Amino acid sequence: MTEKEAKKELMRRSKDLDPTVHVGKDGLKESVFQEITNQLKKNRLVKVRLLPAADMAPSEMAAAIAEATDSVIVDVRGSIAVMTDARTWRSLSEKKV
Repeated sequence: MTEKEAKKELMRRSKDLDPTVHVGKDGLKESVFQEITNQLKKNRLVKVRLLPAADMAPSEMAAAIAEATDSVIVDVRGSIAVMTDARTWRSLSEKKV
């Protein structure tokens, strides 16, 4: 499976998910990173709502979250970011079809 196909698969899986983490005007704190890490361990796929009151652009916040939580950005659309853990990304990307 290519990375493009892996992204499509993960976006299909995330379609029915609701955002479970909200990043607001307080910005990115250690507690937000810890919560995302915990949810990634449990669910492997997390939707994060990046509220516009925050200081950074949504794509910049998603990149900071991915770096701090050792995860992969699947997609950022508007103020919603879909993240997956690195292990799931690797296994889907390298999967033989």
